[in-house]
Amino acid sequence: MSPTYGPVAFKASCPDCRARFELDAAALRLAIGGSRRTTFYSFTCPECGAAVRKPAGERIVELLTGGGVSTLRSI
Repeated sequence: MSPTYGPVAFKASCPDCRARFELDAAALRLAIGGSRRTTFYSFTCPECGAAVRKPAGERIVELLTGGGVSTLRSI
């Protein structure tokens, strides 16, 4: 019998209010573009409501997609 795991929680922080928190996959969006500059993830800070956008390297993309984060691919 294989182990079952609960929902994935991603640790994040807000550059505006400096709050640290955990978000589930539904709270994050991942955009994969043609370059490093156009590949990023975004979320709304649950503390201050700021729209946050952070760069996503290969490892972050792998973790977010593996955790069920909604992904938008652009050309």
